[in-house]
Amino acid sequence: MTLFYDPKDAADLQRIEAILKAGGIEYFLRPEPVPGIGPMQVHVAEEDVPMAEELLQSRTTH
Repeated sequence: MTLFYDPKDAADLQRIEAILKAGGIEYFLRPEPVPGIGPMQVHVAEEDVPMAEELLQSRTTH
C-alpha cells in the first residue's frame, strides 16, 4: 500500500472515500504522522493508483 491522498479536512476525506468506494478501489486510512495536522491519510495498493487517480480526476473535472 502506498499513500494516495492526504485530505485537508474531514469533508475532503469523505469525498475521497466516496469516490474510491464507488470505483471499487480498496483503501485504508492511516493517521497523519504529526497529530493535529489533519485527518487520516488515504492509502491504496500501488497497482490501483492509476485507476484511483483517474477516478479522482474525472470527479473533479465534472
